[in-house]
Amino acid sequence: MDDLREKCPWDKKQTYESLRHLTIEETYELADAIIENNSDGIKKELGDLLLHIVFYAKIGSETGHFDITDVLQSICDKLTERHPHIYGNVKVTSDEEVKNNWEKIKMKNSSKKVLAGVPNTLPAMVKAYRIQDKVKGVGFDWEKPVQVWDKVQEELNELKSVAENNGSEKDLENEFGDLLFALINYARFINVNPENALEKTNKKFIKRFEYLEKQVKESGKNMKKMSLKEMDVFWNEAKNKE
Repeated sequence: MDDLREKCPWDKKQTYESLRHLTIEETYELADAIIENNSDGIKKELGDLLLHIVFYAKIGSETGHFDITDVLQSICDKLTERHPHIYGNVKVTSDEEVKNNWEKIKMKNSSKKVLAGVPNTLPAMVKAYRIQDKVKGVGFDWEKPVQVWDKVQEELNELKSVAENNGSEKDLENEFGDLLFALINYARFINVNPENALEKTNKKFIKRFEYLEKQVKESGKNMKKMSLKEMDVFWNEAKNKE
């Protein structure tokens, strides 16, 4: 990185801001490799992401604000402080206690509001999950999964009622958002990450639909002129092959 910043015209020009969108792209590529369970891909994307960390640290050292040692020392200090059950005298019996202690320590050392640590730019589903996890850390949460499921049913019925009564687009949007928020909450209670679950379903749908396209093409038919029942034959074939 020292060589690149000195000798490469492109690397010389980069700033925090110019690298930001590239870092986001690399993060999504890593996330995709993880969903695909692609070990080689994960290795490659981790390298790409690590390059960005080194790049940011190099820029920080040039401005005199921080260097890579400061970055590493900072995270080491945080991990030591947030794990008093390892580096202190706190006793824990579950991972949930560890998470709760983490949030309590974080709040103790900050004057920020509970939800201040949730980035505004997070994708909506990830943000909803993080919001719910944050407020859980201060005791604002349901007690049992069945309570959350009842809430899901309540929100589903409200959406259905608005739809059947020709509610406005705004009302439909509000009720649909409430239903999604409740479903994400339920996912949290049954230990399912909703973002991962939806992405896996997206990939499953794409795989099945591409099989359907291939079979339709090989059969010499026109998909636009086929009935849903006819297409379902190939769709079910794709499902059975899984």
